[in-house]
Amino acid sequence: MTAMEFNNELIGMEVSLERFAMSLTSNRDEAKDLLQETYLKALTYRDKFQEFTNLKAWAYTIMKNTFINNYRKSIRENTKVDNTKDLYFLNNSNESSLVKPDSEYHMQEIHKAIEQLDNDFKRPFQMHTEGYKYKEIADELDLKIGTVKSRIFFTRKKLMNSLKEYAT
Repeated sequence: MTAMEFNNELIGMEVSLERFAMSLTSNRDEAKDLLQETYLKALTYRDKFQEFTNLKAWAYTIMKNTFINNYRKSIRENTKVDNTKDLYFLNNSNESSLVKPDSEYHMQEIHKAIEQLDNDFKRPFQMHTEGYKYKEIADELDLKIGTVKSRIFFTRKKLMNSLKEYAT
């Protein structure tokens, strides 16, 4: 295949390649960039194309691999590396660590409402908020899973009713 034939076939695929790029990126500008990068690589590595094979599949593979490599590169660029002795930058949150007085007051009210619950309802609820799974709670308290789920549900409902002023 001559260089002219190769170029003509490659340009003839523009619509389908652009559609494929759009399906990968979901952004028109990024799709155009990906198409342009694919054309550049296809023309640069034209000597790697084996004659009498599927040029369209070859171009699609170039586009897909270029997209994947660009994605991986963007992930690496967004990765923060902290070389400080105690990982200061990674451990230092961007958010303010100061607790606002009103939120501290709200938390006290919520804890007070939880403490007023009957122990049959309070303990499964507390375990659930601590991250225990329903099965673990059921095993620990020697209850059926359905009982645990209903107690947690009714506890949430009761707390929502008693703490309506804190609802968002």
